[in-house]
Amino acid sequence: MSNCKLDHSREDVKNKYESQRLFLPEEINTRFAGFFSGEPTQAELNEMFHLLKKYDLSSEEEQQERNKQILLLLK
Repeated sequence: MSNCKLDHSREDVKNKYESQRLFLPEEINTRFAGFFSGEPTQAELNEMFHLLKKYDLSSEEEQQERNKQILLLLK
């Protein structure tokens, strides 16, 4: 994803997730609570934020690629 110089907080990622939740596959939604119950690193928070950013506006192909990357972060 894009290389951003900003560090995104847990709250930033939660808010971005909530704004995109309806567009995400159920498989991702059911696993997302575990991401926040753990201790994601700053790099993981930043990456997740950018994977979720404008997810709803992405092409289906782009969404599928993002889904793979999101699922890797959720494991």
